[in-house]
Amino acid sequence: MQMHKITTIAKRDYIATVRTKAFVFGLVVAPLLFGGGSIAMTFFKGQPDLKDRRVAIVDHTGVVAGPLVSAAREKNDRELFGKMTHRQIAPRYVFEVIAPAADSKDQLLALSGRVRRKQLAAFLEIGKDVLRPPKPAGDSEEETSEKTNPDTRVSYYTNAGGIDEMRNWLNGPINDGVRLTRLAQLGIDIDKNKGLTASVTIEGLSLVERDEKTGEVHEAQKRSEMAGFFVPFGVVMILVMIVMVGSAPMLQNVTQDKSQRIVETLLGAATPFELMTGKVLGAVGVSLTSSLLYVLAGAFAVNALGIAGLLPLSIIPWFYVYLLADMVMLCAFAAALGACCSTPQDAQNLAIVLLMPCIIPIFMLVTVLRQPNGVLATVMSLVPPFTPILMLLRQAMPTGVPAWQPWVGLLGVVVFASATVWAASRIFRVAILMQGKPPRLAEMVRWAMKG
Repeated sequence: MQMHKITTIAKRDYIATVRTKAFVFGLVVAPLLFGGGSIAMTFFKGQPDLKDRRVAIVDHTGVVAGPLVSAAREKNDRELFGKMTHRQIAPRYVFEVIAPAADSKDQLLALSGRVRRKQLAAFLEIGKDVLRPPKPAGDSEEETSEKTNPDTRVSYYTNAGGIDEMRNWLNGPINDGVRLTRLAQLGIDIDKNKGLTASVTIEGLSLVERDEKTGEVHEAQKRSEMAGFFVPFGVVMILVMIVMVGSAPMLQNVTQDKSQRIVETLLGAATPFELMTGKVLGAVGVSLTSSLLYVLAGAFAVNALGIAGLLPLSIIPWFYVYLLADMVMLCAFAAALGACCSTPQDAQNLAIVLLMPCIIPIFMLVTVLRQPNGVLATVMSLVPPFTPILMLLRQAMPTGVPAWQPWVGLLGVVVFASATVWAASRIFRVAILMQGKPPRLAEMVRWAMKG
């Protein structure tokens, strides 16, 4: 009888949600909200500002500016036009070599004024001792002083904000110019030995594998760093999107039912535990429905992009295990918080608290992507509230994780989710019929412990 009541409530909430236009609209809008930034960045990256970048050079050595400008022109020739379209795809860098003035401060001030007036994009000051080879690394005070000495470095002046692509672009020509000048001072003909400073192509390859069935050794395949990033990041963002979109409405729904006194009618036919369990199962069902569509769309996308081989199929069962655990945990927590709220405004104030188990791991994604098996990534992925997102991210990466870690993480998630449901049900039972001022945290803890 109890199970029948729970399934009836779950069915009611599930059907009421999936039949709404908001649910269908959300299926389309949610991916755009979560992935819209990446799409916009890709679009605007393909629409660069093609205005010339004018850069002034103050060369205190008197010999570095020439090779630097030559190296920059060669880079311009390589990167200015698209190989397929033959259309300009990058800005042209134009250089102006200026002789050092007697009063260095006045000259730097004047050049800074030209940058502010947008007559220059930036200017470089080449120190007079920049050609002196640096001393071997060490901790002596003399070496430390040399590193901070403006005469031994190239200073870059600009008022550009955000991500300064110009500095990254100039880094290659500046270093090539210094190297070529050093070679010329050693008596090496630069024109005949330009290849001495040429960069070597580093090609990323996958690991060599042996087929366990046939014993045949498969050669390494060319590996794209972006593809290696896209697959684990995409899998995790699908999980985050489904969990956040699926659990957040629970808080508002419970608060709304309470404020409209709908729960008083429902409690006449079911206990508070049955009511909460039914609502949680209904939300989980809605999330599973959404996940099926997103997983199929994701599988189609990686197949169309030709990177299906980078998606380990073994993580799909883990994806659904983590999804279920995360949804049950957050929905139970949302039901408890919603029961404590008397108005929708109170629920909005607590929404950020509900989503913290998703928000905190998002801030750590870059760190985990850089060192998936580092100490911080390993420890945080074993902390139950963060395990579903961070452990799944590590499992989706080519490096993988030790076989025991996902199982230990899953055990922690199950125990933590069970404890959350138990505590949430006790809070829900006490708070669902209370009206007036929302309870304090201490009261909620007391309800969870003593019922």
